[in-house]
Amino acid sequence: MSRRVVVALLGPVTWTPPGIEPARWRTALAEDVVDLLATLNEVETAVAVTAQDRWLADAVVWPGTPVYEVPEPTPNAVFAVLAAAWQAAEADPARGRGRATVEASDGSATSVGPAAVDGLAGPNGREAVDGSAAVAGATAVDGPAAVYDQVAVVAADAPDVPGLTLGKLLRPLTTRLVAVAPVEGSGTGLLGVAARLPVPAWLPALDLNTTEPAEVRRAAPNPGDVAVTAGWRRMRGPADLAARDPAGEGWEATRALLSGRPA
Repeated sequence: MSRRVVVALLGPVTWTPPGIEPARWRTALAEDVVDLLATLNEVETAVAVTAQDRWLADAVVWPGTPVYEVPEPTPNAVFAVLAAAWQAAEADPARGRGRATVEASDGSATSVGPAAVDGLAGPNGREAVDGSAAVAGATAVDGPAAVYDQVAVVAADAPDVPGLTLGKLLRPLTTRLVAVAPVEGSGTGLLGVAARLPVPAWLPALDLNTTEPAEVRRAAPNPGDVAVTAGWRRMRGPADLAARDPAGEGWEATRALLSGRPA
């Protein structure tokens, strides 16, 4: 069975509603997306940030959620980090699929095993396969604690995206090399992108704010290698905000901030 991970890329946001402090807005969006990922079944979840934005990951992650620091907030940077672990596992399976050291925010370290695939979401956080508790806000120090076969990277400004939409992003990877989910509503770009590891060499540089599905398909030797899946809105302007269902599921932190209640 393929090991799959969905990574929330906590990149900069392009719009903030008037009267709301940008850092609080960004934190609310990220919190809602991370909370959604925690409800997904049959996948593992993680977040990715630049070193400059590590504060944001520490503010929103669940205990034990892997945090990958990347040099730039792009899907390609996330793929590169996880592909390195995949390649190490291919060269030395005992190293790649063994235990990894993780560091907590207070500087203490522990050793944990790979996370299980099913049924890990819960109020007390995640638990390693061998029963040892993973460290809150931990980052892999000598390599990721798990090696994945399929990776999806999603934008962190879609607070009400349905889990089913994210599941559809991974589903085509049984027969396709890459899948992309477009943005609905205003603006260009992608909701997310998924790929098998190792990532194909023809995959172009991706920007979730500007890349269109057609660009990815044109880069592939065979356009059929790229699946275009269901899209969703990102919160990038007044029209996107107006399109939200006030009573819809999800986006609790964002909705609380907009209503003036403490997030």
